[in-house]
Amino acid sequence: MSSELLSQLTTSIIDGDPDATHELTKKALSSGIEPMSIIKDGLMPGMSIVGDKFSSGEYFLPDLIIAADGMQKAMELLEPELSARNQSIESAGTVLLGTVKGDIHEIGKSLVGTMLSANGFKVHDLGVDVDTDIFVQKVKDVGANILGLSALLTTTMTVQKEIILALTEAGIRKDVKVLVGGAPVTRSWAEEIGADGYAEDAMGAVQIARNLMKN
Repeated sequence: MSSELLSQLTTSIIDGDPDATHELTKKALSSGIEPMSIIKDGLMPGMSIVGDKFSSGEYFLPDLIIAADGMQKAMELLEPELSARNQSIESAGTVLLGTVKGDIHEIGKSLVGTMLSANGFKVHDLGVDVDTDIFVQKVKDVGANILGLSALLTTTMTVQKEIILALTEAGIRKDVKVLVGGAPVTRSWAEEIGADGYAEDAMGAVQIARNLMKN
C-alpha cells in the first residue's frame, strides 16, 4: 500500500497535478508513512524526472512551475510533521537569492528558489530590487554557502559585478560562491566579473549549486 501511494505521488508530480500531490501527501501521512520517506521516495523522484524532461526539451517552463507548485504544497504539509519529529531534510547547502537593485523581475528567481528547495537546499529569498549592502549583510547573517544574483535587464547586470566587489571589500568573498543568472547574463559575463557559476535556467542552477558545494 505504501509503495503504491508513493508511486502515485511521484506520478502526480510528473503529470503536473498539484491538487493530487497535496491530497496524496495527506493520505500518505494519515496512513503512517514517514514524512522523510514521502519526500525521498515520492516527491524527489518525481521532481528529478520533471527536471530531466525539462533539460531534454520534452517539458517547458510551465511544466516546471506546476511541478514545483505541487512540491511546495506537499512541503507545507510535511514541514510541521518533520518539526514535530525533530527531523529535518539534510541540507545540501544554504543559498541566499535575490534580484539586484533596480530590477523587479521575480518569476525566474522564485523558480530557482523553489527548485533549489526541492533539491534539499536551505533557501533565503530576499526578493527583488535588493540593495548591495543588504546582500553583503545577509550573506554574513545566514552563513550562505552560495549567493544567487538575478538580473533581467542589461542595465542592472553591472550591479552583479558591484556586489562581488562589495563582498571582496567586506572580506567575505572567499566564504561564499556567487552564482549569476538572468536573461541577458552569459557565461563570459560571469567569468568577466569573477562569479563562480552561471545558470541559464532553474535546473541548471540546481546542478551548478550542487557542483559548487562539492568544490
